[in-house]
Amino acid sequence: MRMGDFSRRTGVSQRLLRYYEEQGLLTPRRLPSGYREYDEPDLRTVRAIRVMLAAGLTTRVIGELLPCTVDDGEGPVVACSGLLPDLERERDRLDDTISDLLAAREALDSLIQVTPERDEATGEEVCWVDTPREVAVP
Repeated sequence: MRMGDFSRRTGVSQRLLRYYEEQGLLTPRRLPSGYREYDEPDLRTVRAIRVMLAAGLTTRVIGELLPCTVDDGEGPVVACSGLLPDLERERDRLDDTISDLLAAREALDSLIQVTPERDEATGEEVCWVDTPREVAVP
């Protein structure tokens, strides 16, 4: 099937399909006219890519995992047990990112708590330019 049909069938934009190809994640057959031709295995590959992206994996890591990925009908499965340490390392990376995001949210919450919306007496917006308040940094 041609790119437009494949894009509609997968729900992935043509631009993103080209990006997957540039990254070496997807290799559609090329017709003599230069058009890309996709087949059923490409559908499974795109599904695996989407699942791994949703899991927070980078395209570099996905490129390493794809050759060991099989689709059991329920979705993609990484079939090489030797890749388990890589998956665990990626999970640890995500845990670190989550910790950083939670710390950033706490800092933002602190700023929100000390930022008045309006002066209680006049109802006017308040700007603390002359006398800034201290903000607790977590």
